[in-house]
Amino acid sequence: MPANRMESGELEQTTILTGGDPFSAGKPVQPDVLKVVNALNPGLGATISTDIEGRRAALAQWITDPRHPLVSEMIRWGKVCISGALTVLNLPLYYDFVELRRTPAQVRSLLAEMGHTNVVAFQTRNPLHRIHEELTKRAAAEVGGSLLIHPVVGMTKPGDVDHYTRVRIYRTLVENYYDTHNTVLSLLPLAMRMAGPREAILHSIIRRNYGANHFIIGRDHAGPGKDSTGKPFYGPYEAQELFQQYADEIGVRPVPFKELLYLTEQGEYVEVTQVPPGAAVSSISGTQVREDYLAKGQLLPEWFTRPETAEILSKMYPPRHQQGFCLWFTGLSGAGKSTIAEIVAVLLLECGRQSTMLDGDVVRTHLSRGLGFSREDRDVNILRIGFVASEVVRHNGTVICAAISPYRATRDEVRKMVGGQDQFIEIFVDTPLEVCEERDIKGLYVRARRGEIK
Repeated sequence: MPANRMESGELEQTTILTGGDPFSAGKPVQPDVLKVVNALNPGLGATISTDIEGRRAALAQWITDPRHPLVSEMIRWGKVCISGALTVLNLPLYYDFVELRRTPAQVRSLLAEMGHTNVVAFQTRNPLHRIHEELTKRAAAEVGGSLLIHPVVGMTKPGDVDHYTRVRIYRTLVENYYDTHNTVLSLLPLAMRMAGPREAILHSIIRRNYGANHFIIGRDHAGPGKDSTGKPFYGPYEAQELFQQYADEIGVRPVPFKELLYLTEQGEYVEVTQVPPGAAVSSISGTQVREDYLAKGQLLPEWFTRPETAEILSKMYPPRHQQGFCLWFTGLSGAGKSTIAEIVAVLLLECGRQSTMLDGDVVRTHLSRGLGFSREDRDVNILRIGFVASEVVRHNGTVICAAISPYRATRDEVRKMVGGQDQFIEIFVDTPLEVCEERDIKGLYVRARRGEIK
């Protein structure tokens, strides 16, 4: 990756640890002393920057809002990252779609057999619809080369369609609607960080390793959505602009595409800038796909997606009333979270919907026994509750959580695990502090006044 150029013009500090023999797994290691040297200028000695928050913000393009997936993850990072020379012992073992999980060398070999100088790669974490099909075919024609459809099958954005469903769609479309003599479908086991423009740079470098010299960059590439104020984290074409700056250095040319719209009468997709004045256009947003079609058991129209795609999605996406969700009650101790949660559970039963209750006190008795009330222990407890809740929701169950969870960053981490805004519903029980102190059934406020807990 190009050196980490921050807006200050300085390079991020990198150090090398030396002074030990290589070791292998299972072999006892004798304690030793590691010498730290400056990787950029060994004569200067090494220093560790204390501006950790600034470094983290720079990685996410100067964003500090914990609603940003990468920022919420980096909050838990340590101040120093240590690594050494890496040796591949074994490649990861997968049991799904084995024939599509290829190494960079295998993909390069397949592309070389096609005999084209140019290769354009396309990354996606979503199902392929007609607009994506149009975009990829246009890109291949524009560069006059082969097409590498390279979907991500690692961690993506909360609420995304699972990769099993997506890969079935990709495979069906490539077999039936693409030129298989000119197209390679291969899966990329990558964990997306939703870091927008900077992540677009990383993605292009990865595609270079897989043999591509062109990369499709669409609107809001790797964008995490909106911040806590409702504004987009990044501009729609910010990733394209940053990528263009480093294209020559990376060796991968961007193939940018603007927003495409479907002309209803002409029956074709065109760029938004080429839509004739007054022309009738059709479009379906991601929200409309979920709420107006999949949630209601309606098949998507053929102008929007292929019939095979619509059929696969309809089978794997249950109607909204059959999907799982999490009700997360938070508030001060004694606010009434558990009482309200129990009432809601009964009301759901009255409607024929069973639910799982995860009460903070019960969890501390069984799942988090031994944890205290430090920031670290509180976070561990909440993340454990969040993990269990995410498993319930993943299997289309209903879970009600009632826990003291004062830190927004931790709640946002749970929100990511559960599946985003649609499936994680946060409810703040806003009981006045003086009322909670009067109740103080657990004696937490007395202990807090003594300085025993914070």
